[in-house]
Amino acid sequence: MSLKMDIIGLLSQYEHGKFSNILLNDYFKEQEAEVTGLTRGEKGFITEVFYGTIRNVMFLDYSIDKRVKTIDKLWVRNLLRLSMYQIQFMDSDDAGVVYEGVEVAKLRGGTFIGSFVNGVLRSFIREKDEDIEKLLEEGREDIVLSYPKWFFDEIKWEHKENYLEILKSYKKIPNISVKINKLNYNETDFLALLEIKGIKILRKVEDIYYIDSGMILETSEFKRGQITVQDASSFLAAKYLDPQPGERILDTCSAPGGKSMAMAEMMENDGEIVALDIHEHKLKLIENRTRQMGIDIVHPELMDARLVDAEFGTESFDRVLVDAPCSGFGVIRKKPEVLYTKKMKNVQELAKLQLDILNSAAKVVKVGGILVYSTCTILNKENIENVTRFLKTNPNFEVQKVEITSNVSGSFDKVGGLNIFDEFLDGFYMVKLKKIEK
Repeated sequence: MSLKMDIIGLLSQYEHGKFSNILLNDYFKEQEAEVTGLTRGEKGFITEVFYGTIRNVMFLDYSIDKRVKTIDKLWVRNLLRLSMYQIQFMDSDDAGVVYEGVEVAKLRGGTFIGSFVNGVLRSFIREKDEDIEKLLEEGREDIVLSYPKWFFDEIKWEHKENYLEILKSYKKIPNISVKINKLNYNETDFLALLEIKGIKILRKVEDIYYIDSGMILETSEFKRGQITVQDASSFLAAKYLDPQPGERILDTCSAPGGKSMAMAEMMENDGEIVALDIHEHKLKLIENRTRQMGIDIVHPELMDARLVDAEFGTESFDRVLVDAPCSGFGVIRKKPEVLYTKKMKNVQELAKLQLDILNSAAKVVKVGGILVYSTCTILNKENIENVTRFLKTNPNFEVQKVEITSNVSGSFDKVGGLNIFDEFLDGFYMVKLKKIEK
């Protein structure tokens, strides 16, 4: 029951505007300082229930509001939410979930609240299947899958044939993904470490390993920078830029630095990578990461990426990566609150910002050089529509074909941009452009 009390507290803090990933990381750090600490199983339970409740909060709130007129206390709503999540989405003993929910309610709010929670949860167990069937009959799949209606309708419009497959995929629990730092570590030692720790590889994509345990983050190899966290989509954006040893590379929106580090490895730590960000505290993250990984060719600089042409001059870089600030709808498995904090107005504002950065970055690419534009979103307004606008006003760029890795699910749009929709990888868009003489 104490774990559920902690989850209720975390959900309450999340409701007051704190980021879910930061909340959970800070909580685990605090627990590590305690004498007893948390077991691997307890960490897994807390992580699933906390994130799962946020991922499915629209359906859970619908289920609560159908049965209750008002709930005055946020902790009671969060107790109902997490209990309903266990009942509907986890392989839990329903009676046991109700019992624990009632006991938590009685402990914190007294017998009356305990009886209230008991009645609501038992009603949910009896009627939940009928509720879902009715919602589907009414065409309210958005509520069943917990998506804001505007977003649901947008994905349905853009991906008429497989929109449900895409939307269901982004409600799955993500797997941790890591890569090894080839500058000071090797695959043989990494595989031996996994075997010792009892960690299984679920899928390998290029240099990225999707594994079944976060225990890897507690190893000395991770703390020394020999192993880093990175998604394969992010890695592919860096790979498609194809940076070569000795070249001068610009990473326009680089923090927290994963792509810059991957490119530095590809370049064998030979050349120069100018890594920009508009936030000074984020540059500190990059500096710390380069020291940890033994990389000395990445040079962080504080700058608005829309001004790179004025700052560096035309044709001053061999290759440029524009991993643009975006709505983040491709990473909602890991950051589910993105769904509930952004609207179409935000998307339109971001699309303008992205195009401004892309136009500025285009000027600093040398003739014959490469520009990769990427986002971690799945909306056309930030992806193909921006690239289409860019190509109309920049006829001295042409799209270069890229080969999608064989075990990655994705598709190419009509301009040649790659959309990644995969049950393991983050949702991503990337297009490779070459600057030509015109």
